[in-house]
This record gives sequence, structure tokens and C-alpha cells, in this order.
Amino acid sequence: MFTLAEVASLNDIQPTYRILKPWWDVFMDYLAVVMLMVAIFAGTMQLTKDQVVCLPVLQSTVNSKAQPGTSGKADFTTVETTTGQGEDVSVRTVSFGSAPTVTPDVPLSRATSSQYQPTESGQELKKEQKDSLGRKTNLDFQQYVFINQMCYHLALPWYSKYFPYLVLIHTIILIVSSNFWFKYPKTCSKIEHFVSILGKCFESPWTTKALSETACEDSEENKQRLTGAQSLPKYVSTSSDEGSPSASTPMITKSGFKFSADKPMIEVPSVTILDKKDGEQAKALFEKVRKFRAHVEDSDLIYKLYVGQTVIKTVKFIFILCYTANFVNTISFEHICNPKVEHLIGYTQFECTHNMAYMLKKLLISYISLICVYGFICLYTLFWLFRIPLKEYSFEKVREESSFSDIPDVKNDFAFLLHMVDQYDQLYSKRFGVFLSEVSENKLREISLNHEWTFEKLRQHVSRNAQDKQELHLFMLSGVPDAVFDLTDLDVLKLELIPEAKIPAKISQMTNLQELHLCHCPAKVEQTAFSFLRDHLRCLHVKFTDVAEIPAWVYLLKNLRELYLIGNLNSENNKMIGLESLRELRHLKILHVKSNLTKIPPNITDVAPHLTKLVIHNDGTKLVVLNSLKKMTNVAELELQNCELERIPHAIFSLSNLQELDLKSNSIRTIEEIISFQHLKRFTCLKLWHNKIVNIPSSITHIKNLESLYLSNNKLESLPAAVFSLQKLRCLDVSYNSIALIPVEIGLLQNLQHFHITGNKVDILPKQLFKCVKLRTLSLGQNCITSIPDKVSQLVQLTHLELKGNCLDRLPATLGQCQLLRKSGLVVEDHLFDALPSEVKEVLNQDTSIPFANGI
Repeated sequence: MFTLAEVASLNDIQPTYRILKPWWDVFMDYLAVVMLMVAIFAGTMQLTKDQVVCLPVLQSTVNSKAQPGTSGKADFTTVETTTGQGEDVSVRTVSFGSAPTVTPDVPLSRATSSQYQPTESGQELKKEQKDSLGRKTNLDFQQYVFINQMCYHLALPWYSKYFPYLVLIHTIILIVSSNFWFKYPKTCSKIEHFVSILGKCFESPWTTKALSETACEDSEENKQRLTGAQSLPKYVSTSSDEGSPSASTPMITKSGFKFSADKPMIEVPSVTILDKKDGEQAKALFEKVRKFRAHVEDSDLIYKLYVGQTVIKTVKFIFILCYTANFVNTISFEHICNPKVEHLIGYTQFECTHNMAYMLKKLLISYISLICVYGFICLYTLFWLFRIPLKEYSFEKVREESSFSDIPDVKNDFAFLLHMVDQYDQLYSKRFGVFLSEVSENKLREISLNHEWTFEKLRQHVSRNAQDKQELHLFMLSGVPDAVFDLTDLDVLKLELIPEAKIPAKISQMTNLQELHLCHCPAKVEQTAFSFLRDHLRCLHVKFTDVAEIPAWVYLLKNLRELYLIGNLNSENNKMIGLESLRELRHLKILHVKSNLTKIPPNITDVAPHLTKLVIHNDGTKLVVLNSLKKMTNVAELELQNCELERIPHAIFSLSNLQELDLKSNSIRTIEEIISFQHLKRFTCLKLWHNKIVNIPSSITHIKNLESLYLSNNKLESLPAAVFSLQKLRCLDVSYNSIALIPVEIGLLQNLQHFHITGNKVDILPKQLFKCVKLRTLSLGQNCITSIPDKVSQLVQLTHLELKGNCLDRLPATLGQCQLLRKSGLVVEDHLFDALPSEVKEVLNQDTSIPFANGI
């Protein structure tokens, strides 16, 4: 039999998982304990006091051998029992009739083992007893014990004997069934995790202190915002309301508030900042809840297992009730026993008494009563399980009672666990719902973020960019710290990978802000902040993965000058682009699109004719359709980079205002169409670098106004004389080709200031090169040049000279006569520089600030 310690271990889980034990489970546990005590009590009494006492049934015996009398009547024999000296019991037979039969007195033990044998004389029997020798054995007592044991098993019903053990087994099965879902591995791990998280969420300072301070009503938030707005410089929009965002614009919408000069502003107490440790614990809880929800909502195993064990208990109740009720009447005090041992005892029938019958019957009735109560509770549990959809849980009441209106409804096992917790205390699920709300999480992040990123820390991250502007770059934060908007002298603000970025009204303090970067950051703005950005922002960079990440308010910044869009804008998504809203960007001059377009979207060319610069950087995707470019008559700069173009598009020649064309990183092999540039009177710069051009056509001479020609990283082997007829040419870049000779006609380019021929096969420098006295940059590196002529001294305006990677033995001493050349601008091997005369090195090592101070 089980010990109490072993049985009690089945209920060890109750203190741990008590919040998942509804009242019926608790009540059934107590009923099981009572039934267990009934079983133990009945078993204990049965082991100690359960006895059956049996006595033989004495019947009137008719002497079948009696002789017939004269009167014809039967003889009646009376058996009289007398007690003589000692303990021997003798039987005397008194006969009534004409022919009495004399029965000697013999011991009862002998009489029960054999039939009464008549003797001729009682005196002879007494004499025989006196003469017999032996030891008393109390055989009569052993015979009754024997009969009691036999009748206990033969006459007593089986239920009277095994009732305590059956109750014990049934009770253990019910206990196991009630707690099986706490022990089954696939459910135990989830339940343990849930209880652990639930307890931490309930006791978290975020749900006690911070929640009560941040989950305020909208009116309080408005009061706090207005109080802060009084300390800000009053901003008045100079624009009309025609650029106001539509209802679909992702802005932070707040209820309208009224300004009143009569009523004093009520100050709202500042939000208490959580300790750093408490904030980190709360953030970890949000992450745990998110992962636990994703793990548990996928299945309904816990629900099915709980329903299954409840069905098993109900079936068990019906089974116990059905077979137990039939045995109530079988437990009785008196029983008739026929042991069939007449040859040993001399009696065929015994009447037995069961001294525990009354108690067992009462215990059985009590047990049946407990089982009935247990069964009705099981039926109620089944009714509760199927009455409402327990695999769905709604936080509607919590959403109504709190400011967290975004708490999502949950399903499957997650919902079932919350329903079970509600039976314990609904406060648990209410507080737990806080950690399912993104609004709550964002508020916590905001508090932690403002605690970590103070004004002093942000000031340390401000730097100067290449344009000498103050720039702040925030990367992978949970939001935008409030202290950012106190940096009133900031020029450039970069927000990268901040999915919950919000721009409040405080941005109106940043009067110097003109450039904003949103890299994978779909920022939301308040109405006042939008009005400020609409009137002040000049440059906006938006980097995105999907076009839906582009904030809708971007297309309403009517004073925007430059817009940079970097992301996926393929043909399937072109229809989704809100570029038709560019119509509102009346002052937009520069549009930079870095994507994978197959054609220039008509939206751009139709609604943005005012663009002066269009840049399209394709990611190796072939740009096929370019006819829509003809409509962009105001474009002065056009860049079509990495678009897999094989020729110069004819649509470009219709851009009468075009000044600069950049076709970098394409697949152009021939440029015969270059003659058409002669019709573009303002065209001055042509960039064809990183292509596959083999030669330059002589028709290039017709582009009289060309000032810059970039042909680096091509397959040129020579420079035609027609290039040197371009008298206005200031910059010529033919680096990284296969050119072996610099034509002497280069001396005709009197306005040439920058000449790059690095990475070619040049071995001799013509003297005419040094007639280009306006040269400021001369790149001759990675060639086969063996010497530098002394006439290099004629280049008095030279500031940058690259000679590294040639076959030079020495440098001319006349380098010292290049007044503007310094060591920082001389790119050459160290040993060649060290071989220069000391006075030349001294000149080259002079401070470069001196000549610039003179205005050179």
C-alpha cells in the first residue's frame, strides 16, 4: 500500500501552480483528500478490527436407528449437556420412549468429530476416560478460528473485503487525473514558463509605479504638452493650409486643445523615471512575453489535455457510482456460511457476524456522497469548458479601463491559460495584458531612452560633416530622445533603424535644422511638428526596404529642395509609389532615386517638370524606357548610373537645358551619338567613366562648350587630336585605360586645369604638356615614365602631382619652382623624395597656409 508521503507528493505542484487552479479544481483536491482519508481509515480499521465470528447452526436430530415402540409413536431424544469436574464436557442423552437408548458422556471434541455411538453402560465410558492418557489441545478453539477464516473468504462479499483498497486506488487515479497537465512534459514546460512570467509581470515595478504614471488620460497629456509648449519659442507658420496632411497621413493625432488666457495652466507632475535595473527587467519581460506568445499560440495542446483529463474524471465518476451503488446492500452484519467441511467439523452450516459491517456501510455511503459531489463538479467543469470558446481571450475590458487600447486578443493555449488565471484572480490577466501592449512597451522605451540619452550625452555625439555643418547621427535606438530637440543649433539630423521614431512639437525649437535623414525609419510627426518641417526643411533623405515605409507626410513638404529616395522601387511597386504627390513639392529641385527601376516612372516626369537635377542609380537593372525624359525640360544635371545602358539614350538630346551628363558604370561601347550634344548649348560636362568605350569619335570636336570630359576606366588605346580642339576643356580624365602616348596637341588646351592619366602605358611626357600652365592637378601615376622633364617648373599653379608607380630614378630639382606644390600634394615614393636637394625639400615642406593667406 502507498505511504502518506508518496501520495502527498502528488499534490506538491499546488503551491507552484495555484494560480492555475480554479475553485472546482481546489474543491476536487480537497474532496480527493477526504476520500483518501476514508480509504486510509477504512483500511486501518479493517487491518486491526475486521473479524468474522461464526457459530454452527444446531438442528433437531432424529434418531434414524431408533426401534419402534408398542404405542407406535416415535421416540424423542433430548440432549443435555453437563459439566463435570475439570474442563471435560460430557453429553448425556435422555430418551423418552419404550426403548431408551443410553448414550455415554463423551467430550465435545470427540462428539464433533464422530457420531454419537451408544454404549451399554455409562460407567464403562467413565472408566475408559479415566484410563486414557493425553494432552489437552483446545482443538475446539482452533476449529472455530478455522471456520472464521474460511467463512471470511466464502460468505463475506468481496466488496466488504476490498472496499478500502478500491477507494484508495480510485482516489489516486482521480488525483493523478487532476494534475496530469502539470506533469506532462509538453505542457509542463509551457505552464512553468507562463507562471514564472506571470508572477514577474504582476510584481514588476512597471505595472505598479511606472504604469500608473504613464497611462494617463489624453487630457492630462494635452495639459503637459501645452505646459511645455509655453516654454518653446512661438512658431507661426507662414504657409497656407493647403499642404496639411490628409487623414491617412501617419501622424500622431491628439484631441484638439484650446488656449485660454483666463485660466492658468495646470502643471502636470513629471513622470517618475524607473531605475535602470527595473527598466531593463521590464524590457526583458516584454521580450519574454512576445516570444512566449509566439510559442504557445501555435497549438492548443494544454486545452485538449485539460479537457481530456476532465472527461476521464467524469467517466471515472460514472463508473464508480454505477458499480458501487449495487454493493451498498451487500454489506450486512449477518451472513450464512456453508464451508463444506462437515468431515472435519461435523456441521454443515454456520451463522456468522461481521463486526465491521456497520462502519463499512457508513463509510461506503460517505464515499458515494463524496463521489457524487465530485462528479457534479466534473460535470460543471465540462459545462464551463464548452460553454464559451476558451481558445480565444479578449482584453476588451482592459482596453476600456486603461489607456492601452492596442492590447491584442490571444488564442489557443495562451488564451486558455489566461482564462484559468481569471478564475483565480482577474487582476493577474489585467496586469499581464500591459506587457502585450505596444503602447506600453513604447512608453517604457521612451522612459528608459530619455533616462539614458541625456542632453550632455547627445551633445558629445554631435560632429561636423564635410559641409562644416553640425550633425547628429542616432542609430538603432528604441525612439528619439526628447533631449534631441533641445539641440537648437543642429543643422543635420540622421535617424537610422529607429522603427518607433516620433517627432514631437518640440522640433520647432530647432530653427537651424534644414536636413533630415530617415534610414529605415518610418517616423511619425505631430501636427505642429509637420507644420514646422513643411516650412523649414530643405533636404530629406529616405532609405527604405519597402515603399510602404516612406512616410506619407514626405510628399507634403512643399518647401523641400532636395529629396533622396533609396530603396526597392521595381516595376511591380511603381504603381504603389505615391510619387504623384510630388506635385505638392513645388520647390523641389533635386531628386535622387537609388533603386532597381526598369523604366523612369512617368509620375516623376509628369508631375515634377521643375526638377533641375535627376539622379537614378540602378542596382545593375537594365533601364529600358527613357522616352519620358523628354518632358523634363528644366533638368540641368542628369545621372544614369549602373543602368546597363549600351548607348547614349536619344531622349537625352531633347533636354535643352542639360549641362552635365553622368553615365557612369554602364555597358556603353560606342559613343557615335556624341555629335548630337552640339545642339545643347549649355552642355559643359560629360562623364562616361566605367564603361567599355574603345575609341573617341572625331565628332567630339563639335561640342564647343565642353569643359569636363571623364573617360576613365574604359578601353581607350589612344587620344584623338579632336579632343584637343576643345579649347574650353578644363578637366580631362582618361585614367585606367590602355593609352601609350600623350599627343603633342595637348599643348593646345591652354585652359586645362586637371589632367588625369593614371594607370595607363605612357612612357614619355611630351614637352607640350608643360605649356598648359594653368594645370593644378596632374596625375601620372602607375605608368612607365622614366623621367620628368625640368620644364615641370613652368606649372606654377600646380598643387597636386602624382608620380607614384613609375620607373623614375630621380625627381627634377626644378620642382621647387612650383610655388604652390607642397609635400602633401606630391604623391611619390619616399626614396625619390629623400633624394631631392635639401633646399627643394625645404620648399616643399613649407606651411601651406602661407600662400593661401595671400589669396592664391
